[in-house]
Amino acid sequence: MDKAAGDLKQALPNVCDNVQIHVEVHQKSNSVAKKEDIRMSVLKLLNRHDIVFGDYKWTEFDDGFLNSNVQSVSIVDTELKLKDRQPIDLSKSSLSLHIFHLNEEGPSSENLEEENEDIVAANHWVLPAAEFHGLWESLIYDTEVKSHLLDYVTTTLLFSDKNVDSNLVSFCVMYGFDFKPGPPGTGKTSLCKALAQKLTIRLSYRHKDLKRYLLAPSTPNLQSFMGLFGDFLLLLLFFCLVESLTAARSAFKAGTEPSDAIRVVNAVLTQIDQIKRYPNVVILTTSNITEKIDMAFVDRADIKQYIGPPSTAAIFRIYLSCLEELMKLLTLRELEMIGFVENNVSRLSLVLKEISRRSEGLSGRVLRKLPFLAHALYIQSPSVTMTTFLQALSLAVDKQFEERKKLADCV
Repeated sequence: MDKAAGDLKQALPNVCDNVQIHVEVHQKSNSVAKKEDIRMSVLKLLNRHDIVFGDYKWTEFDDGFLNSNVQSVSIVDTELKLKDRQPIDLSKSSLSLHIFHLNEEGPSSENLEEENEDIVAANHWVLPAAEFHGLWESLIYDTEVKSHLLDYVTTTLLFSDKNVDSNLVSFCVMYGFDFKPGPPGTGKTSLCKALAQKLTIRLSYRHKDLKRYLLAPSTPNLQSFMGLFGDFLLLLLFFCLVESLTAARSAFKAGTEPSDAIRVVNAVLTQIDQIKRYPNVVILTTSNITEKIDMAFVDRADIKQYIGPPSTAAIFRIYLSCLEELMKLLTLRELEMIGFVENNVSRLSLVLKEISRRSEGLSGRVLRKLPFLAHALYIQSPSVTMTTFLQALSLAVDKQFEERKKLADCV
Protein backbone atom coordinates (compact mmCIF):
# COMPACT_ATOMS: atom_id res chain seq x y z
CA MET A 1 0.00 0.00 0.00
CA ASP A 2 2.75 2.49 0.99
CA LYS A 3 4.79 1.65 -2.11
CA ALA A 4 1.73 2.13 -4.34
CA ALA A 5 1.05 5.51 -2.72
CA GLY A 6 4.65 6.56 -3.27
CA ASP A 7 4.50 5.52 -6.93
CA LEU A 8 1.27 7.48 -7.31
CA LYS A 9 2.88 10.64 -5.90
CA GLN A 10 5.73 10.40 -8.41
CA ALA A 11 3.34 9.82 -11.29
CA LEU A 12 1.10 12.80 -10.44
CA PRO A 13 2.39 16.25 -11.48
CA ASN A 14 1.68 19.32 -9.36
CA VAL A 15 0.56 17.51 -6.22
CA CYS A 16 -0.57 20.16 -3.72
CA ASP A 17 0.91 20.13 -0.26
CA ASN A 18 1.30 22.60 2.62
CA VAL A 19 -2.37 23.59 2.41
CA GLN A 20 -4.97 23.59 5.16
CA ILE A 21 -7.50 20.80 4.66
CA HIS A 22 -10.78 20.61 6.58
CA VAL A 23 -12.10 17.15 7.40
CA GLU A 24 -15.68 16.91 8.68
CA VAL A 25 -16.50 13.75 10.64
CA HIS A 26 -20.22 13.05 11.05
CA GLN A 27 -20.59 10.97 14.21
CA LYS A 28 -23.63 8.67 14.33
CA SER A 29 -26.48 9.90 16.51
CA ASN A 30 -26.38 6.78 18.71
CA SER A 31 -22.60 6.86 19.16
CA VAL A 32 -21.16 7.69 22.59
CA ALA A 33 -17.54 7.21 21.56
CA LYS A 34 -15.03 9.80 22.71
CA LYS A 35 -14.07 12.34 20.10
CA GLU A 36 -10.38 11.73 20.70
CA ASP A 37 -10.82 8.02 19.87
CA ILE A 38 -12.69 8.92 16.70
CA ARG A 39 -10.01 11.45 15.81
CA MET A 40 -7.23 8.85 16.10
CA SER A 41 -9.14 6.34 13.94
CA VAL A 42 -9.88 8.97 11.28
CA LEU A 43 -6.20 9.99 11.15
CA LYS A 44 -5.27 6.35 10.55
CA LEU A 45 -7.80 6.28 7.70
CA LEU A 46 -6.31 9.42 6.16
CA ASN A 47 -2.78 8.03 6.51
CA ARG A 48 -3.83 5.08 4.34
CA HIS A 49 -5.31 7.40 1.68
CA ASP A 50 -2.83 10.26 1.66
CA ILE A 51 -3.50 11.37 -1.95
CA VAL A 52 -6.99 12.68 -2.79
CA PHE A 53 -8.44 14.63 -5.70
CA GLY A 54 -10.41 17.59 -4.35
CA ASP A 55 -13.39 16.98 -2.08
CA TYR A 56 -13.95 13.36 -1.10
CA LYS A 57 -16.29 11.42 1.20
CA TRP A 58 -15.97 8.02 2.86
CA THR A 59 -19.19 6.32 3.98
CA GLU A 60 -17.89 2.76 4.27
CA PHE A 61 -14.86 1.73 6.33
CA ASP A 62 -12.74 -1.37 6.85
CA ASP A 63 -12.29 -0.30 10.48
CA GLY A 64 -14.95 -1.78 12.82
CA PHE A 65 -14.75 1.17 15.22
CA LEU A 66 -15.44 3.70 12.44
CA ASN A 67 -18.26 1.57 11.04
CA SER A 68 -19.96 1.54 14.43
CA ASN A 69 -19.53 5.21 15.31
CA VAL A 70 -19.07 7.31 12.15
CA GLN A 71 -21.60 8.06 9.43
CA SER A 72 -19.14 9.73 7.07
CA VAL A 73 -15.69 11.30 6.80
CA SER A 74 -15.55 14.17 4.30
CA ILE A 75 -12.70 16.25 2.94
CA VAL A 76 -14.49 19.52 2.22
CA ASP A 77 -14.14 22.98 0.70
CA THR A 78 -10.90 22.27 -1.19
CA GLU A 79 -12.34 24.09 -4.21
CA LEU A 80 -12.59 27.28 -2.13
CA LYS A 81 -8.79 27.45 -1.91
CA LEU A 82 -7.66 25.57 -5.03
CA LYS A 83 -8.90 26.98 -8.33
CA ASP A 84 -8.74 23.64 -10.15
CA ARG A 85 -9.47 20.13 -8.96
CA GLN A 86 -6.03 18.61 -8.42
CA PRO A 87 -4.32 15.95 -6.31
CA ILE A 88 -3.64 16.86 -2.68
CA ASP A 89 -0.97 15.25 -0.51
CA LEU A 90 -2.66 14.86 2.88
CA SER A 91 0.58 13.75 4.54
CA LYS A 92 2.10 17.18 3.87
CA SER A 93 -1.05 19.20 4.55
CA SER A 94 -2.34 20.77 7.73
CA LEU A 95 -5.42 18.74 8.70
CA SER A 96 -8.25 20.27 10.74
CA LEU A 97 -10.70 17.62 11.97
CA HIS A 98 -14.24 18.68 12.91
CA ILE A 99 -16.23 15.94 14.67
CA PHE A 100 -19.95 16.61 15.14
CA HIS A 101 -23.37 15.11 15.89
CA LEU A 102 -26.42 16.31 13.97
CA ASN A 103 -29.38 17.55 16.01
CA GLU A 104 -32.52 15.84 14.70
CA GLU A 105 -35.16 17.58 16.82
CA GLY A 106 -36.12 20.17 14.21
CA PRO A 107 -36.98 23.83 14.84
CA SER A 108 -38.88 25.08 17.87
CA SER A 109 -40.65 28.38 18.38
CA GLU A 110 -39.97 31.16 20.88
CA ASN A 111 -43.13 32.83 22.17
CA LEU A 112 -43.68 36.25 23.71
CA GLU A 113 -46.69 37.09 25.85
CA GLU A 114 -48.39 40.34 24.90
CA GLU A 115 -51.81 41.32 26.26
CA ASN A 116 -52.76 37.77 27.22
CA GLU A 117 -51.77 36.54 23.78
CA ASP A 118 -48.84 34.30 22.84
CA ILE A 119 -47.01 35.63 19.79
CA VAL A 120 -44.48 33.51 17.90
CA ALA A 121 -41.44 35.76 18.17
CA ALA A 122 -38.87 33.49 16.56
CA ASN A 123 -38.00 30.02 15.34
CA HIS A 124 -34.74 28.52 16.51
CA TRP A 125 -32.60 25.53 15.65
CA VAL A 126 -29.91 23.84 17.72
CA LEU A 127 -26.95 23.51 15.37
CA PRO A 128 -25.67 21.60 13.55
CA ALA A 129 -29.17 20.58 12.46
CA ALA A 130 -30.03 17.50 10.39
CA GLU A 131 -32.28 19.51 8.05
CA PHE A 132 -29.37 21.76 7.03
CA HIS A 133 -26.95 18.88 6.42
CA GLY A 134 -25.54 19.01 2.86
CA LEU A 135 -27.02 22.46 2.19
CA TRP A 136 -23.62 24.18 2.00
CA GLU A 137 -22.36 21.74 -0.65
CA SER A 138 -25.51 22.16 -2.76
CA LEU A 139 -25.00 25.92 -3.17
CA ILE A 140 -23.12 26.85 -6.35
CA TYR A 141 -22.09 30.42 -7.15
CA ASP A 142 -20.04 32.10 -9.88
CA THR A 143 -18.15 34.33 -7.47
CA GLU A 144 -16.18 33.24 -4.41
CA VAL A 145 -19.06 34.00 -2.06
CA LYS A 146 -18.56 31.06 0.30
CA SER A 147 -14.79 31.46 0.63
CA HIS A 148 -15.14 35.20 1.30
CA LEU A 149 -17.62 34.57 4.10
CA LEU A 150 -15.43 31.95 5.77
CA ASP A 151 -12.30 34.12 5.35
CA TYR A 152 -14.16 37.01 6.99
CA VAL A 153 -15.00 34.91 10.02
CA THR A 154 -11.42 33.64 10.24
CA THR A 155 -10.06 37.20 10.25
CA THR A 156 -12.51 38.42 12.88
CA LEU A 157 -11.63 35.43 15.06
CA LEU A 158 -7.94 36.29 14.72
CA PHE A 159 -8.52 39.96 15.59
CA SER A 160 -10.72 39.00 18.55
CA ASP A 161 -8.20 36.45 19.88
CA LYS A 162 -5.42 39.06 19.61
CA ASN A 163 -7.57 41.62 21.48
CA VAL A 164 -7.43 44.16 18.65
CA ASP A 165 -9.24 47.33 19.72
CA SER A 166 -12.35 47.56 17.51
CA ASN A 167 -12.49 51.32 18.17
CA LEU A 168 -9.16 51.71 16.35
CA VAL A 169 -9.52 48.98 13.73
CA SER A 170 -13.23 48.78 12.96
CA PHE A 171 -14.72 45.32 12.94
CA CYS A 172 -17.61 43.70 14.78
CA VAL A 173 -16.01 41.83 17.65
CA MET A 174 -15.58 38.14 16.83
CA TYR A 175 -18.21 37.90 14.12
CA GLY A 176 -20.35 40.65 12.62
CA PHE A 177 -23.19 41.66 10.38
CA ASP A 178 -23.80 40.24 6.91
CA PHE A 179 -26.29 41.63 4.38
CA LYS A 180 -27.20 39.60 1.25
CA PRO A 181 -29.40 41.33 -1.33
CA GLY A 182 -30.51 39.83 -4.64
CA PRO A 183 -33.43 38.56 -6.75
CA PRO A 184 -35.81 35.88 -5.43
CA GLY A 185 -34.75 32.24 -5.67
CA THR A 186 -30.99 32.81 -5.86
CA GLY A 187 -30.13 31.00 -2.62
CA LYS A 188 -29.78 33.89 -0.15
CA THR A 189 -31.83 32.27 2.61
CA SER A 190 -30.22 28.87 2.00
CA LEU A 191 -26.76 30.46 2.16
CA CYS A 192 -27.52 32.04 5.54
CA LYS A 193 -28.70 28.70 6.95
CA ALA A 194 -25.77 26.83 5.39
CA LEU A 195 -23.27 29.38 6.73
CA ALA A 196 -24.72 29.02 10.23
CA GLN A 197 -24.33 25.24 9.97
CA LYS A 198 -20.77 25.49 8.65
CA LEU A 199 -19.68 27.91 11.37
CA THR A 200 -20.96 25.72 14.18
CA ILE A 201 -19.04 22.74 12.81
CA ARG A 202 -15.86 24.75 12.26
CA LEU A 203 -15.96 26.50 15.65
CA SER A 204 -17.10 23.64 17.87
CA TYR A 205 -13.57 23.29 19.31
CA ARG A 206 -13.66 26.71 21.02
CA HIS A 207 -16.22 26.08 23.80
CA LYS A 208 -17.49 22.52 23.65
CA ASP A 209 -19.93 22.89 26.56
CA LEU A 210 -21.97 25.76 25.10
CA LYS A 211 -24.80 25.52 22.57
CA ARG A 212 -24.95 26.91 19.05
CA TYR A 213 -28.22 28.38 17.85
CA LEU A 214 -29.74 29.82 14.71
CA LEU A 215 -32.50 32.21 15.78
CA ALA A 216 -34.90 33.59 13.17
CA PRO A 217 -36.91 36.41 14.80
CA SER A 218 -40.25 37.40 13.31
CA THR A 219 -40.40 40.60 15.37
CA PRO A 220 -38.17 43.70 15.49
CA ASN A 221 -38.08 43.53 19.31
CA LEU A 222 -34.59 42.01 19.79
CA GLN A 223 -34.47 43.38 23.34
CA SER A 224 -36.56 40.39 24.43
CA PHE A 225 -33.75 37.98 23.47
CA MET A 226 -30.68 39.92 24.61
CA GLY A 227 -30.74 38.37 28.07
CA LEU A 228 -30.14 34.98 26.45
CA PHE A 229 -27.15 35.97 24.30
CA GLY A 230 -24.50 35.14 26.89
CA ASP A 231 -25.65 31.52 27.21
CA PHE A 232 -24.45 30.44 23.77
CA LEU A 233 -21.13 29.72 22.13
CA LEU A 234 -22.51 31.14 18.91
CA LEU A 235 -25.86 32.76 18.23
CA LEU A 236 -26.82 33.61 14.67
CA LEU A 237 -29.71 36.03 14.23
CA PHE A 238 -31.28 35.58 10.82
CA PHE A 239 -33.73 38.10 9.31
CA CYS A 240 -35.25 36.98 6.01
CA LEU A 241 -36.61 39.75 3.75
CA VAL A 242 -35.35 42.44 6.08
CA GLU A 243 -36.91 45.25 4.02
CA SER A 244 -40.12 44.69 6.01
CA LEU A 245 -38.28 45.93 9.14
CA THR A 246 -35.87 48.48 7.67
CA ALA A 247 -37.77 50.46 5.05
CA ALA A 248 -36.02 53.65 4.02
CA ARG A 249 -37.02 56.49 6.37
CA SER A 250 -36.79 58.93 3.47
CA ALA A 251 -40.10 57.47 2.26
CA PHE A 252 -41.71 58.77 5.47
CA LYS A 253 -40.92 62.33 4.43
CA ALA A 254 -42.81 61.79 1.20
CA GLY A 255 -45.80 60.51 3.14
CA THR A 256 -45.63 57.00 1.64
CA GLU A 257 -44.80 55.22 4.92
CA PRO A 258 -46.81 55.32 8.18
CA SER A 259 -45.25 56.84 11.30
CA ASP A 260 -45.17 53.39 12.96
CA ALA A 261 -42.77 52.19 10.26
CA ILE A 262 -40.13 54.80 11.08
CA ARG A 263 -40.31 53.90 14.76
CA VAL A 264 -39.68 50.24 13.87
CA VAL A 265 -36.61 51.18 11.79
CA ASN A 266 -35.22 53.34 14.59
CA ALA A 267 -35.75 50.53 17.10
CA VAL A 268 -34.00 47.96 14.90
CA LEU A 269 -30.98 50.21 14.32
CA THR A 270 -30.67 50.99 18.03
CA GLN A 271 -30.87 47.33 19.01
CA ILE A 272 -28.30 46.32 16.38
CA ASP A 273 -25.88 48.84 17.92
CA GLN A 274 -26.51 47.34 21.36
CA ILE A 275 -25.82 43.81 20.08
CA LYS A 276 -22.25 44.80 19.10
CA ARG A 277 -21.14 44.37 22.72
CA TYR A 278 -21.88 40.63 22.54
CA PRO A 279 -18.84 38.81 21.09
CA ASN A 280 -20.78 35.66 20.18
CA VAL A 281 -23.55 37.04 17.95
CA VAL A 282 -23.64 37.33 14.18
CA ILE A 283 -26.52 38.88 12.26
CA LEU A 284 -27.46 37.53 8.83
CA THR A 285 -30.04 39.30 6.67
CA THR A 286 -31.47 38.94 3.18
CA SER A 287 -33.51 41.21 0.94
CA ASN A 288 -35.19 41.10 -2.47
CA ILE A 289 -35.78 44.89 -2.69
CA THR A 290 -32.49 46.63 -1.94
CA GLU A 291 -33.54 50.12 -3.03
CA LYS A 292 -36.22 50.21 -0.31
CA ILE A 293 -33.81 49.64 2.61
CA ASP A 294 -32.62 52.44 4.86
CA MET A 295 -28.95 53.29 4.15
CA ALA A 296 -28.18 53.55 7.88
CA PHE A 297 -28.99 49.83 8.08
CA VAL A 298 -26.88 48.97 5.02
CA ASP A 299 -23.90 50.96 6.39
CA ARG A 300 -23.87 48.83 9.53
CA ALA A 301 -23.22 45.66 7.51
CA ASP A 302 -19.62 44.39 7.41
CA ILE A 303 -20.30 42.36 4.26
CA LYS A 304 -22.73 43.42 1.54
CA GLN A 305 -22.86 40.46 -0.84
CA TYR A 306 -25.10 40.56 -3.91
CA ILE A 307 -26.41 37.13 -4.91
CA GLY A 308 -27.59 37.11 -8.53
CA PRO A 309 -28.88 34.48 -10.97
CA PRO A 310 -26.36 31.76 -11.93
CA SER A 311 -24.34 31.90 -15.14
CA THR A 312 -24.18 29.12 -17.74
CA ALA A 313 -21.16 27.55 -16.00
CA ALA A 314 -22.91 27.56 -12.61
CA ILE A 315 -26.12 26.21 -14.15
CA PHE A 316 -24.13 23.34 -15.67
CA ARG A 317 -22.70 22.46 -12.26
CA ILE A 318 -26.18 22.63 -10.67
CA TYR A 319 -27.68 20.32 -13.30
CA LEU A 320 -24.68 17.98 -13.03
CA SER A 321 -25.10 17.66 -9.26
CA CYS A 322 -28.80 16.87 -9.78
CA LEU A 323 -28.00 14.21 -12.36
CA GLU A 324 -25.35 12.64 -10.13
CA GLU A 325 -27.94 12.33 -7.38
CA LEU A 326 -30.56 10.94 -9.77
CA MET A 327 -28.12 8.31 -11.02
CA LYS A 328 -29.33 6.32 -8.02
CA LEU A 329 -32.60 5.98 -9.93
CA LEU A 330 -31.51 6.09 -13.57
CA THR A 331 -30.10 3.18 -15.62
CA LEU A 332 -27.44 4.24 -18.12
CA ARG A 333 -27.94 1.24 -20.44
CA GLU A 334 -26.75 2.91 -23.62
CA LEU A 335 -23.48 4.04 -22.06
CA GLU A 336 -22.87 0.65 -20.46
CA MET A 337 -23.54 -1.21 -23.73
CA ILE A 338 -20.87 0.81 -25.57
CA GLY A 339 -18.39 0.48 -22.71
CA PHE A 340 -18.50 4.15 -21.70
CA VAL A 341 -16.72 5.25 -24.88
CA GLU A 342 -15.30 8.69 -24.28
CA ASN A 343 -16.78 10.43 -27.32
CA ASN A 344 -20.29 9.47 -26.19
CA VAL A 345 -19.62 10.83 -22.71
CA SER A 346 -18.46 14.08 -24.29
CA ARG A 347 -21.59 14.18 -26.43
CA LEU A 348 -23.86 13.99 -23.40
CA SER A 349 -21.83 16.66 -21.61
CA LEU A 350 -22.17 18.97 -24.59
CA VAL A 351 -25.94 18.41 -24.61
CA LEU A 352 -26.09 19.36 -20.92
CA LYS A 353 -23.94 22.42 -21.63
CA GLU A 354 -26.39 23.57 -24.32
CA ILE A 355 -29.34 23.06 -21.94
CA SER A 356 -27.43 25.12 -19.35
CA ARG A 357 -26.92 27.93 -21.86
CA ARG A 358 -30.65 28.00 -22.64
CA SER A 359 -31.46 28.03 -18.91
CA GLU A 360 -29.81 31.40 -18.25
CA GLY A 361 -32.20 33.72 -16.44
CA LEU A 362 -33.76 31.01 -14.27
CA SER A 363 -33.13 31.16 -10.53
CA GLY A 364 -31.28 28.51 -8.59
CA ARG A 365 -34.54 27.55 -6.88
CA VAL A 366 -36.18 26.79 -10.25
CA LEU A 367 -33.10 24.98 -11.58
CA ARG A 368 -33.16 22.51 -8.67
CA LYS A 369 -36.83 21.72 -9.43
CA LEU A 370 -36.39 21.11 -13.17
CA PRO A 371 -34.98 17.54 -13.00
CA PHE A 372 -38.04 16.53 -10.95
CA LEU A 373 -40.41 18.33 -13.35
CA ALA A 374 -38.68 16.73 -16.34
CA HIS A 375 -39.35 13.28 -14.91
CA ALA A 376 -42.90 14.07 -13.75
CA LEU A 377 -44.03 15.72 -17.00
CA TYR A 378 -42.20 13.78 -19.69
CA ILE A 379 -40.98 10.40 -18.34
CA GLN A 380 -43.03 8.84 -15.50
CA SER A 381 -40.85 5.74 -15.55
CA PRO A 382 -38.64 4.20 -12.84
CA SER A 383 -35.78 3.75 -15.33
CA VAL A 384 -34.63 5.84 -18.26
CA THR A 385 -31.49 6.42 -20.34
CA MET A 386 -29.46 9.56 -19.83
CA THR A 387 -30.14 10.71 -23.40
CA THR A 388 -33.91 10.48 -22.87
CA PHE A 389 -33.65 12.26 -19.54
CA LEU A 390 -31.68 15.14 -21.04
CA GLN A 391 -34.34 15.47 -23.76
CA ALA A 392 -36.99 15.71 -21.04
CA LEU A 393 -34.90 18.25 -19.14
CA SER A 394 -34.63 20.37 -22.29
CA LEU A 395 -38.43 20.29 -22.69
CA ALA A 396 -38.88 21.28 -19.04
CA VAL A 397 -36.62 24.31 -19.57
CA ASP A 398 -38.66 25.36 -22.63
CA LYS A 399 -41.88 24.99 -20.64
CA GLN A 400 -40.56 27.27 -17.87
CA PHE A 401 -39.91 30.09 -20.33
CA GLU A 402 -43.27 29.54 -22.06
CA GLU A 403 -45.09 29.82 -18.72
CA ARG A 404 -43.15 32.97 -17.84
CA LYS A 405 -44.10 34.54 -21.16
CA LYS A 406 -47.80 33.71 -20.65
CA LEU A 407 -47.72 35.24 -17.15
CA ALA A 408 -46.00 38.38 -18.49
CA ASP A 409 -48.62 38.72 -21.25
CA CYS A 410 -51.39 38.55 -18.65
CA VAL A 411 -50.02 41.48 -16.67
